Amino acid sequence: MATGIDLSRLHLGLKGTTEMLVGEEHTAPRVGSGRIHVLATPVMLNLIEAAALACAEHLLPPGHQSLGTHLDVRHIAATPVGMKVYASAELVKIDGRTLSFRVEARDEAELIGDGVHERVVVNVERFDVRVQRKVPPR
Repeated sequence: MATGIDLSRLHLGLKGTTEMLVGEEHTAPRVGSGRIHVLATPVMLNLIEAAALACAEHLLPPGHQSLGTHLDVRHIAATPVGMKVYASAELVKIDGRTLSFRVEARDEAELIGDGVHERVVVNVERFDVRVQRKVPPR
């Protein structure tokens, strides 16, 4: 499928990782996703997206970036404040402008989440023009 975007620097098997130390600001009560003081699911998802960015973003052509379009991720174990969390993403499919990643998150004790994540590569200037059309005139 022709995309008009040179993605030749990308290849299957690329990997990206990121990590963080869970603080109180990362807990479910702080982000509004629950009442128990453990790593919030939205924060884990953000870390997973950051791992996908670390995998491929630096290899995109100038003027392009990727945007998250789909997450299908399980959050299967709780992580307490004070523990490190690590996320990884592996590029497993390139379909036109769509990049698919196998993702997982682990804390210092176990697997805490896994699944798939998709991102689409866009021309930033064209994307911004399209978004600005939605802004009502003042």
